[in-house]
Amino acid sequence: MNEKKLSPSMDAWMKEAKSHESADKIGMYLTHNGIVRKSAKAKVRFGEENTKDVVGMLFSYDEEKVQAAIGETYELEGIYYVKAWLNEGMLTVGDDIMYVLIGGDIRPHVVDALQFLVGKLKNECVEEKEIYEAD
Repeated sequence: MNEKKLSPSMDAWMKEAKSHESADKIGMYLTHNGIVRKSAKAKVRFGEENTKDVVGMLFSYDEEKVQAAIGETYELEGIYYVKAWLNEGMLTVGDDIMYVLIGGDIRPHVVDALQFLVGKLKNECVEEKEIYEAD
């Protein structure tokens, strides 16, 4: 597995997005930055209080599935710009897992598209294994 990657610059991403040919159709951009947290997924999502703290995460993704999910996002109403970056390797608490940038015509379309794409990425494209602190 590859080493974790250098996170992208959101300033650079926005500059690129605003100079893209679709920029004149876009009234809103939204970004998502997922990071490795200390609280285990089982605790924050399912209320399992007896979980150990997370110290890291083994993270990988399927590039073909990511590209397919991006393509599906472009099919949503009012969406004209989509960009995603995913890390990989052994990540530690505070490391970036992913960045997503969505540009579209109006807020409801962009919010829905961000929710759609991040959900697709998390549920269908990535593998993440939390690493817990030792006793």
